[in-house]
Amino acid sequence: MTTRSLLVLILLVLALVVSSLVLVRTSYDSRRVFTELDRARAAQRKLDADFKRLDAEAQAQATHLRVEKMAREKLGMRTASPAVTEAIVDMVTAGSYLASGRPSTTPAAPGTAVAARAVP
Repeated sequence: MTTRSLLVLILLVLALVVSSLVLVRTSYDSRRVFTELDRARAAQRKLDADFKRLDAEAQAQATHLRVEKMAREKLGMRTASPAVTEAIVDMVTAGSYLASGRPSTTPAAPGTAVAARAVP
């Protein structure tokens, strides 16, 4: 064997060793990244389940019947009825109603209001 052949052989063996080390490193990195991806997917599934549970709880808390029950029990509120309601009418609005015999279709002047309040 000549020196030149020996040098080429050494370079080829060295290239083979380097390429096999790169292959091992790439395989290791691939497995590590796949493991991280699998953990992230598991965390996503857990977060999705938590979100669905919390969303269902929020919808249950905001139902009309529950809000009405809480208003009655904790705030002492009650449904308005004509027996417990007193109308307070601004005289400007009442004057236009009495003059025409029908409700006014024009808005009241600024600062005037029509309101109703519960009679204690």
